Amino acid sequence: MPALYEQFFLFGDSITQDSYNQERGHSFSAALQHIYIRRLDVVNRGLSGYNTRQALTVLPSIFPSPEEVRIRFLMIFFGANDASSPKTENNQHIPLEDYKENLQKIITHPLVLAHKPRILLVAPPPINEHLQFISDKAKGYSRVSRVAATTKSYADAACEVGKKLNVPVVDLWRAFMSRAHWNAATWNTGDPLPGSLDIVQNDVLAGLMYDGLHFSAAGYDVLFEETMKVIAAEWPDQLPEKLPTVLPGWNDVAAWSAFETS
Repeated sequence: MPALYEQFFLFGDSITQDSYNQERGHSFSAALQHIYIRRLDVVNRGLSGYNTRQALTVLPSIFPSPEEVRIRFLMIFFGANDASSPKTENNQHIPLEDYKENLQKIITHPLVLAHKPRILLVAPPPINEHLQFISDKAKGYSRVSRVAATTKSYADAACEVGKKLNVPVVDLWRAFMSRAHWNAATWNTGDPLPGSLDIVQNDVLAGLMYDGLHFSAAGYDVLFEETMKVIAAEWPDQLPEKLPTVLPGWNDVAAWSAFETS
């Protein structure tokens, strides 16, 4: 028998994995489940440390068939690890063109297409090298593992893939950077970006990512706000208040009558 509730399926790396964590306050997955409660099940398949190559490899092992449960929404959120420097010890790097190809393969995978889901592709967020390097040195790394300029190129690549495949993008990089007062119109290619070690630490980015990469409550707030903006723009009929609850309300006589005779 198919599952009663359809799913809002979150497929990503450690930022997704940690998005149910309440230790720092507000978190994304919990907030999403709260607003879709009794309408959709939010399923967190965040896999810490994974890049898109690993994600593509395990996809057949974690995606259910439509006969088991239907995925109504699919969020794909990879890139922070792919964008790691190829010369650092973490060995998570995926070349930019391979990253784009892997995203396309995930989006067009037969197991994904079988669900005909509403897909949200998340562009990876910026990096705060100041805090990232502290974290890297604690791990014994000799250099910063992720840099601001490279991460921008991977965020741009995710947006390119979304445009090519007509998949809506939650442009998290620009959402974070706009809050950090970065202005694309006045920025010259090659200039240091907010978050770079070449300039003073940006206080806004420091507040959004507690270690330069992973989100604080404020960072998850931004992800939640931007996700709901995209849903409102692309699928307004799928906003929580527009969806019926799956089971009847305790005092809904008509709904109970229909349920008991179905």
